[in-house]
Amino acid sequence: MTSTTRLTVVDSATTLPPPERSDLTAADRPALIGPLDTIEVSVFGIPDLDREMQVDASGRIAMPLAGTIDASGKTAEELSRIVEKALKARYVRNPQVTINIKSSVSQVVTVDGQVTEPGLYPVTNQMTLMRIIASAKGLNEFARQDDVVILRTVGQRRMAGLYNIAQIRRGAYDDPPIYANDVIVVGDSPQRRMFRDFVSIAPLLAAPLIAVLQ
Repeated sequence: MTSTTRLTVVDSATTLPPPERSDLTAADRPALIGPLDTIEVSVFGIPDLDREMQVDASGRIAMPLAGTIDASGKTAEELSRIVEKALKARYVRNPQVTINIKSSVSQVVTVDGQVTEPGLYPVTNQMTLMRIIASAKGLNEFARQDDVVILRTVGQRRMAGLYNIAQIRRGAYDDPPIYANDVIVVGDSPQRRMFRDFVSIAPLLAAPLIAVLQ
């Protein structure tokens, strides 16, 4: 983040909007398959086609009869239908394909700052700010609970939300959902300091501040 970055607060917003599908390279709700994820493929009645495989770095899988298929950015259900269509084209009668995501390295969120274990953490369909901080083993002893920033890309715009964990715990507002590719910074940071003027005008009491980075 450069020193020339400015904020435009979204007056009517009380939470960061969810990212659009085009903003994500790996995950959405429901989860999208991404490069290097591991999936399980089951074809009813044809056990020779059942297999566990890893999506390659370009987002593709290769299956007997079905050939090479672009899996990246698809849900498991969408990919199942694509594989079924490919098998039908190879004269497999009424294929019934089930695909599950066994493990994912593409659906992660970055947690940084005043947490016990900063790093990359996997995102589930029910992930929230409080849960992801718990995954990072909680706040450290120096953490400022009123200085938590979520950075997110929405429709190719960089947005930021300033949250107060103490207020979430008190029920002042909802625990916000977390999505793949979010960056969460706990404690004083360049992102937090950009909110300084807005906080001085309207202290963060019962609602988060949402802004577009310019």
